[in-house]
Order: sequence, then structure tokens, then C-alpha cells
Amino acid sequence: MSDTLSLLPAPRQLTLTDGEFVIPQEALIVIDGPDPQTLVFSAQQLREALSACTGADWAIVAGTAVPVDQVGALLSLAPGSVRHPQGYKLTISSERISIIAQDPAGLFYGVQTLRQILAHSSASQTDVTAPTLRIDDWPDFPNRGVMLDISRDKVPTMETLYALVDQLAQIKINQFQLYTEHTFAYRRHPLVWADASPVTGEEILALDAYCRERFVELVPNQNTFGHLHRWLEHPEYSHLAEAPDGAQTPWGFFREGPFSISPAVPESLDLVRDMLDELLPHFSSRQINIGGDETYDLGQGRSKALVEERGRSQVYLDFLRKIYREVEARGRTMQVWGDIIMENPELASQLPRDAIALEWGYEADHPFAEHSAIFAASGVPFYVCPGTADWNTVGGRTENAIGNLQNAAQNGLKNGAVGYLITEWGDNGHWQPLPVAYLGFYYGAALAWDQAGSWALDIPDALNRHAFRDINGLMGRVAYELGNVYTLMTDRPHNSTSLFHILQKSPDELLALVQEREDGQSLRRELDDVLAALEELKLQIAQSNMQRPDAGLIRREYEWTTDMLIHACRRMTWLLDREQGRDDPAARQALAGELETLLTEHDAIWHARNRPGGFQDSQARLAKLCADYA
Repeated sequence: MSDTLSLLPAPRQLTLTDGEFVIPQEALIVIDGPDPQTLVFSAQQLREALSACTGADWAIVAGTAVPVDQVGALLSLAPGSVRHPQGYKLTISSERISIIAQDPAGLFYGVQTLRQILAHSSASQTDVTAPTLRIDDWPDFPNRGVMLDISRDKVPTMETLYALVDQLAQIKINQFQLYTEHTFAYRRHPLVWADASPVTGEEILALDAYCRERFVELVPNQNTFGHLHRWLEHPEYSHLAEAPDGAQTPWGFFREGPFSISPAVPESLDLVRDMLDELLPHFSSRQINIGGDETYDLGQGRSKALVEERGRSQVYLDFLRKIYREVEARGRTMQVWGDIIMENPELASQLPRDAIALEWGYEADHPFAEHSAIFAASGVPFYVCPGTADWNTVGGRTENAIGNLQNAAQNGLKNGAVGYLITEWGDNGHWQPLPVAYLGFYYGAALAWDQAGSWALDIPDALNRHAFRDINGLMGRVAYELGNVYTLMTDRPHNSTSLFHILQKSPDELLALVQEREDGQSLRRELDDVLAALEELKLQIAQSNMQRPDAGLIRREYEWTTDMLIHACRRMTWLLDREQGRDDPAARQALAGELETLLTEHDAIWHARNRPGGFQDSQARLAKLCADYA
């Protein structure tokens, strides 16, 4: 029955009672609870939804000392009224609407479900009515989050962040993190963010208040161990670097330049203290994600002797405990990525018991089952952290994203994870437009609320109705299928796609990969298949009819995304021809013209949602192809 209404997340228990509530043009929204002020925003959202969907104008009052026949909706808080925290009961009878919960968050979630019902009813009926029903609903994971990377080139505008928070709150996400390396405007460290268009303290204060009103916890996120190259590349901070000149990575290559701060340098902890002292007062959350992932250079520089004496994992854990003590001293709970701990799983039990481990992995077959069981046995609370699988792709990896999100939800729930954090990264230029992440955000939110009930969700339909609001029913399918064109290619690189590599790698690197494959003709056939699929998707994008204020921008973003992948196909075909001695000047000129158009449109769609800082770095990755076509 919940499928009939297409609600997201789908309510756990929904019973249609074969009737209708005729929505009057005037009625009262009554808020009733120990502190009515905590319910005002939810009531206002309901009033706005009624007005938008039906044209009704309902007043908001507090208390039940009003004529019963004037009550259109009763929003009540009552301890013990529902079985689960954040749960709610929603009833629509032929007389009125009732939502009851034991906490304000639960009541807010009931209103979000009701808003979807009203939108569905107004879109599907000529009369202004809503179906009579009963809903009893609650979440699987108490903490349901989204993390957005704002340090790999893209720093969103405040307008973009506010709009995204609104979207996430509507689908019952209750935590939001902005992954930060160098993009918070530290007043004592202006050198680090000078060209990054950072988020300021005042902006965080405003965003925090905006999130709180929508029952979203804005969790501070600042990497404090690895991923600090944007700090350490400056001479003023280089003395803190573990390996100033670079280090060997676990991915098979030597990375130039510094990356992590060194546990062997006492002043490293001073920098962490400085970060925490300035950053934390801007957030009402009592948590902080301190990062701590991928510290691959540890032991390859200034801490080499210490690592030889105590072992790499122990040196890592010792420094992590020092960071923990600084976080604890400031009254916060530490979140930390769990990848380094998983290198020696026996160390999991040595993590502080009131820290939160973040078990992350972004492939469909990531060992969430094994790793979740280890953290569960250690007694340390943990989140599972899948990804949207759209970075390093331009257009996404739908099949992988679905498998990754499902794997995390199923095994996190089985092993007692206290949170589910959907991550969206921006590696190598952050080329993917924000709407490409909607598939991961919306399906992940559904799984985080009710894993079993959302497993078989019709994702394209759900995206059409809730994310894109396309009355022609096309954009959800476009997003889904565009993210699956990578499956038409035999080569599927880890955490990326072949088409993305074609756009990022040099001709010599690409031809070397072709020679390893030893099958140029099959590659041509695959590129032709991809090209045909992309051309068909472009036609569907043009025929979409999204009922969103940014519909035109989304259409441009998806057209650019599709054109980028089309360019990848044509680029690789040209390289194959060139290798066989058929370097057609007309083809080369056509590619140069395409690239110029892509660069111009990249500029336009980037600045429509994001600040200027970081754009030149991202654009340069694309512009370097110009030399190939010269």
C-alpha cells in the first residue's frame, strides 16, 4: 500500500482505511505538548504544504482548548505514545489529521510523511482530498547522515547548502557533515584557505541554526591527521609534515609532497588544539569527525624510528588517543574513520569506548559484514559509511552504489551499528554535478530508515517523484541509466570508471592500457554501445518536465554530464584511430571544439551552485586535454 502512495522512506506500517478526508480551506493546526515551541516549525511546514498542495489557509494554535469541529490537524507529544525514539503515529480520518510522537523529532518526521501524502493527493486527484489511513513508523538507524566533500575543489554556496538540507530533512536524514581539510576560514590560519572561498564561522553558525530547526545535527568535520597537504605544502607548516617530500602509497605509486602531520613532532598536537578551539564553538553538535583516514605516509618520514620501535598501528593509535583527549576535554565525542584500525583489527578494542568508529568502504563487495562484526565485538559504537559512488565517474556508478548502500545497511543493522553515513566525495576535480548524488542520497536515506522495506525500491520512480519531481517521469530513469553506462565497458577500475580515466589520463597512458587489453576492436564496439546509450539519454533529458525551481539548471547539469561522457567515447575512438595511423585532422578539430564547449559550460554550471575557490584547479584538469588536440 505504501508503494501506491510512493512515500520515501516508505513507512514501516501503513494501512489504508478506504475513505477520504476532504481538506477544508480553513481549519486549525493544533500543537499540543510540554513545550509547544519545539513543534512550531513542524506546524509551519504542514501549513505551507497545505497551502501549496490545496490552497488551504490553516491557522496554528497551541493547546486543546479550541472547538473540536475547527481542528483540522492535531500534532501531539506524549511520552510513551510510540514504541521507538523518533517514531510517530499518523492517522488521517474523515474528520481530521492526527500525528502523535514522544519527541519533537518524531513529530517532525510524521509531518514529512504527511507532506508527501498531500503532494501525492494533489497531483493525482481533482478533488482536494487525502486518503484515510493509519501509519506506525520508526527508523532502523538512530543516526542517518550525509557527508558532503567541500575540500576537493567545490565549496557550495550557502543557498546550495540550505536547499540540500531541506531535501535531506524531508527524507528523514538527521545528520549532516561538511568534509573539511582547508575550507573553514580559520582566523589564525588565513594562508591555508586564501584561495579556497571557505565557509566562514558566521556561515556555520547560520547553517547550524538552519539544521537544528529541521532536526538535523550539523556535525563538525575536520581532518586532523592525514589529508592535510593543503596546510603542509606551505613553508610555515612544513615542519609538521611526516614526509615533506612525499611517500609511497598503498595504491602502488609514490605521491609527491606532504600529506599527514607527524606524531613525532610535538607541535603537531598544537595545531590540532588550535583547530578545535576555533572550529568547535560554531557548532551546537557535541560530536566531531576528526578524520584520521589514509595516513599512508606514517613511518616513512619523521616518525620512522618511532614506528620501528612501537609498530605503525600503535604509533597511529597513540596519536589518535592524544587527539581524543583534546576532543574529550572540549566536551565532545570523537568520530574517526576506521580504515587504519582495520589494518590491525585487534587494536579496535583499544579505541576509547565513547569514541565512534566510522567503517567506510565504497565498493559493492566491501567487507562490511566482517568489519562491522569486529567493531561490534570491540564494544566501540560505530557507523557504517557507504558512498554515492559518483566521484571519479562524472555520471555515477548506479549498480555499484546500490550494492554498496545495501551491503552497509544490511550488515550495519545486523551488527548493531548506531549510524549510517552516506558519503559523497570530490576526488580529481569534483566534476560530478550535485544532482548526480541524489540517487545515493535518496536510496541511502530509504535504507537507513527501513532497510528491509526499502530493499526493492523502484529507484527511478522514487527519484522522479521525490528528487526531480518530473511529471513526465523521465529524469529518475535518466539518472539511473546514466549511472549504469559504465557497465557497458569491460574494464571497470576500482572506485572509478573507464570513461573517467579516458578524460583524466594522457594519450600514452591510455594506449598502454589498450595494449595490455590486446583487443582494440571489442573496445570500439563497447564505445559505440556507450555512445548510443548516451545519445538516447540526451533526448530524454530534453523531454523532462521537472517541477523544481532549479529544473533548468538540473537539465543543463545532466546535459553537460552526458556530453562529457560522449566526449570520452569520441576521444578514445580518435586515439585508437591515431594509433593505427588514421589521425584525421577534422576529428581532432571536432574534439577541440567539443572541449571548448564543455569548458564553457563547466564554468557556468559550477558557479550556479558553488563558490569560485577551487574552480581553476578543477577546470585545469579538463583544460589539459587541449594540448592533446593541438
